[in-house]
Amino acid sequence: MQTIELGVTGMTCTSCSGRVERKLNKVEGVEAAVNFATETATISFDPAQTSPSELIEVVRRTGYDAFEMQSQSEDPGVDPHSDARDGEASDLKARLIASSVFAVPVMLISMIPALQFMHWQWAVLAMATYVYLYGGAPFHRSALINLRHGSFTMDTLVSLGTSAAFLWSLWALFIGNAGHAGMKMHMHLFPRDTTMDEIYLESVAVVIAFLLLGRWFEVRAKGRSSEALRALLDMGAKEVSLLRDGEEHRIPISQLQVGDEFLVRPGEKVATDGIVVEGASAVDESMLTGEPVPVEKAAGDSVTGATINASGRLVVKATQVGESTTLARMARMVTQAQAQKAPVQRLVDRISQVFVPTVIALSLLTLVVHLLLGHGIAPAFTAAVAVLIIACPCALGLATPTALLVGTGRGAQLGLLIKGPEVLESTRRVTAILLDKTGTVTTGRLAVESADPQLLQLAASVEQSSEHPIAKAIVHACELPLLSSTDFESLPGQGVRAIVDGHEVRVERSEGELAVEGTTQVDVLVNGELRGSIVLRDAVKPGSASAVAKLKVLGLTPWLLTGDNASAAQVVAEEVGIASEHVIAGVRPEDKLAEVRRLQESEVVAMVGDGVNDAAALAQADLGLAMGAGTDVAIEAADITLMNNDLSSVVNALRLSRRTLSTIRGNLFWAFAYNVVLIPVAAAGLLNPMLAGIAMAFSSVFVVSNSLRLRNFKEQ
Repeated sequence: MQTIELGVTGMTCTSCSGRVERKLNKVEGVEAAVNFATETATISFDPAQTSPSELIEVVRRTGYDAFEMQSQSEDPGVDPHSDARDGEASDLKARLIASSVFAVPVMLISMIPALQFMHWQWAVLAMATYVYLYGGAPFHRSALINLRHGSFTMDTLVSLGTSAAFLWSLWALFIGNAGHAGMKMHMHLFPRDTTMDEIYLESVAVVIAFLLLGRWFEVRAKGRSSEALRALLDMGAKEVSLLRDGEEHRIPISQLQVGDEFLVRPGEKVATDGIVVEGASAVDESMLTGEPVPVEKAAGDSVTGATINASGRLVVKATQVGESTTLARMARMVTQAQAQKAPVQRLVDRISQVFVPTVIALSLLTLVVHLLLGHGIAPAFTAAVAVLIIACPCALGLATPTALLVGTGRGAQLGLLIKGPEVLESTRRVTAILLDKTGTVTTGRLAVESADPQLLQLAASVEQSSEHPIAKAIVHACELPLLSSTDFESLPGQGVRAIVDGHEVRVERSEGELAVEGTTQVDVLVNGELRGSIVLRDAVKPGSASAVAKLKVLGLTPWLLTGDNASAAQVVAEEVGIASEHVIAGVRPEDKLAEVRRLQESEVVAMVGDGVNDAAALAQADLGLAMGAGTDVAIEAADITLMNNDLSSVVNALRLSRRTLSTIRGNLFWAFAYNVVLIPVAAAGLLNPMLAGIAMAFSSVFVVSNSLRLRNFKEQ
């Protein structure tokens, strides 16, 4: 069996991805999984029975386009979807601008009698026709594809509703009374005759314009998952200082081979996974562990590609390159997590799946009944179309976009960036929330917890020449003037020394009892004699305990997930109010991913993190939330970004998301309800233009005003 990955474009909902997956799996010798969120199809196939080109053709016959994804190792910085996505976004933007230009005058002229000049209806028809054909093309095309496969989505409903309104208006203009010179859009309590004299072209134009706006936002937000992967791969070193025959050669990282020795200077990234053969240094491994304290490395120790050499000079022998490195494995974990994460089907698509065929059946039934009763073709057709137009609400075009625009706008004011409507569907179901410790619950930076001021002054006077995180914390905490120092020396694996006021002062890492309790302790020695110790700690953020308590009130079970040791994790958990049995410590990136999957067997899981090591877990979780001060990889892999870096923002994000989703559901209900109650009137052939107009206008006004209530959302 051979495995390939196809990029699939043109999918607008989860029904589309399911359809493509079913078609591919019908091919002999093929096992396929299609992911709507990442726009990819992972396919295992028998080369003797089919080929990539034939599989691409299957996707195209289904109504979509596909292309074979290039290997990540060929060019990790390129997103193969970007050209197609940019083209789709540009096309939607052009349609949106053109449709908006015409929709505004169509709406104003149709709704304000004072603006209705002689033959205004024909001018409105010309503008609305352009919007219907050009602006509405993406929805009509999608509806036809869905119809061909016996499926119904929001696009089907939009196309059906706008087509019914457009068809009604054409009938009224060319056969009814609406085309007469001097015609005005007056409302009447009862229908005056069997011909139509009202047009609904403003509904056609406005609905299409609003939905194009929503679709454009969706396309722009789409593909964040692949951006997360690119950001992760871009973290690696681009060039490496290769040592060969005693000489240093600067070469691209792609040319490095297993067994090669390379140089890593202070501040540089380790080029690839390897073993230290010479030198000693502290290496920042926060991308793996999330912890702020660098790890001491010496000859014989292993190092990981993309970690950062903090101090000394290292010579490393490469043991893994390319696709076999830890960084590449982390990238694969993110990809697999995204592919396995089941996209949430939109609420409106679920409703449409039932509502659309029901409305069509009612319309056809109305036509047949009127014909059987001998009412003639014209009134029978009028009643049938009336059912379509009154049942397919124009407010549907406003229901989701307005709530999203107001909700996400309010979220942005509060420092919350919500990526898309599917995110909102996830928030209401979450039952457990995993919190990364370092940088999420805690500050992610070492700070001096306790020390004698004079002792701190001595240590800081030595550490001012060091770039080590412990040194920076000590210098930052010192409030006394720093003393002059000379003969600074870094002692690999031990600490630092310098001459201060004629005395040798050494600052060394100690492994005392305090370190076991989640703190870091350094000893200060003067002329070889211990003068005292300085205790440092990654402190808990001020609002973390309160946020954990509020998460419990929302019905969520908080868990603490960290690469730190169990003792340090338990101390933090106790301080913020997380039960000891809900603490998972000492985990690497792959372990975090595994823990999320394990918990998903019984819970709907949210994950909050900020580091590279959290990216795969964030992508796998049902809802991923990233701290805004975290890495780009974490932010791109998450569903919601918390820009103010405060754990209390998680509570606000969940509350706002649930409130926005509730508003959307309310909007959809009333968008349907106000119109559906008039279906019997329409079916009886007694559709009153006044009632139809009032129902459409009132439902639209309600939807907009209900959405605007989200502006009053208050943070806790």
